[in-house]
Amino acid sequence: MADSRFQLEARSLTKKVTSPEGELTILDDVSFGIARGESAAIVGPSGAGKSTLLALLAGLDEPTSGQVWLNDVDIFTLDEDGRAALRNREVGFVFQSFHLLPSLTALENVLLPLELCGAANATATARAALESIGLGHRLRHYPKQLSGGEKQRVAIARAFVGPPSLLFADEPTGNLDNRTGALILDLLFELNAARGTTLVLVTHDLDAAGRCSRILELAGGRLM
Repeated sequence: MADSRFQLEARSLTKKVTSPEGELTILDDVSFGIARGESAAIVGPSGAGKSTLLALLAGLDEPTSGQVWLNDVDIFTLDEDGRAALRNREVGFVFQSFHLLPSLTALENVLLPLELCGAANATATARAALESIGLGHRLRHYPKQLSGGEKQRVAIARAFVGPPSLLFADEPTGNLDNRTGALILDLLFELNAARGTTLVLVTHDLDAAGRCSRILELAGGRLM
């Protein structure tokens, strides 16, 4: 059963892969819980298992053993379509490389998740999301016409437009200069606070991690 204290819970997550050198353990018996509305940073050196952990928490990859509970659902009891439906309802993503569709305008990129779930008033909702983060003058621009910071703001608008109860941000400032990265972090934490969205931030930036209410440190696939 789910632990009612937590919105997101990892229980004994282990991920092993086979390689030419034999079996490799990427994650080793990782357990923790994150409460609704909390902000948690996942930190650790390259190769510590941060991205693998994020993929497991989001149900984008399957563990060798262990469980992930999201909103009282053991996500690995669901098939792939079931996990995708759960993500569409509950989860937003912000990535280092933005993942905007180049053939769509800023407005169309933000519209996409609303159209996929059949939301009413989708265009007005997407427009309002972009206007709320200062991009009302960029609605018709394509990604190639936007700066890095503007692309990441479009990605954040798309992530929050659902609105999700949980947001995963994977190195969201990794492709940005320091000043722009700081502004993007401000925006993420403002939205986290204003909307009560649970934030899970994967970062190598200890200053960014320090803004979260908790820090989870991975080393060699284990939680320190």
